[in-house]
Amino acid sequence: MEGARAVRHPSVYIAFIALGLAGCGGLSSISSSSEVIQYDFGPLPPRKPAPGLQQPLVVYEVNAPAWLDSPFIYYRLAYQDAARPQAYADSRWVGPPAELIAARVRAQLAESGKGGIVHPADGTRASYALRVELDEFTQTFDAPGRSRAVVRLRASLLGRNALVAQKSFSAERPAATPDAEGGVRALVAASDEILEQLVRWTVASIKE
Repeated sequence: MEGARAVRHPSVYIAFIALGLAGCGGLSSISSSSEVIQYDFGPLPPRKPAPGLQQPLVVYEVNAPAWLDSPFIYYRLAYQDAARPQAYADSRWVGPPAELIAARVRAQLAESGKGGIVHPADGTRASYALRVELDEFTQTFDAPGRSRAVVRLRASLLGRNALVAQKSFSAERPAATPDAEGGVRALVAASDEILEQLVRWTVASIKE
């Protein structure tokens, strides 16, 4: 009887170790056998008519902290360790969030008014320039099964020789499901809410 128990125990331990490794790899690493799902922001949402740009505006690339400068979809377990951002293993953005937000900003500003959007690489001069810093872009879990998107950014409107205006924007949206897809949908909704505010603020801050 003792010999039989001694034989069975190692296999049980190995099974537990295998399950533990599989569980850890499910959130923070990529499995060679899993397919990575990619997301973007989708089409622009319908917006109410608003005052548009009347002058050309240079829109710089959006800056982000080094840890956010990747296609990873990050989440935080606020109920466990809010200071530790983690990434989903099998889901990604098609590009870093800062790039997706920059494209969204240019698209929304280009839709408004006749001033025109200028890319820094064009070499065209403009009286105003917009710089945006992305500070937070994560899905935050307040409890297992309950999460929300948190987006925070800072915008600076520059004139030829001085800072014209500066403002911080933030938005939160609840995620419908406690997974990457739910986080993506909530993050896109929160971003669109912020960017609509940003566009209106930018247009209002530019002096004709």
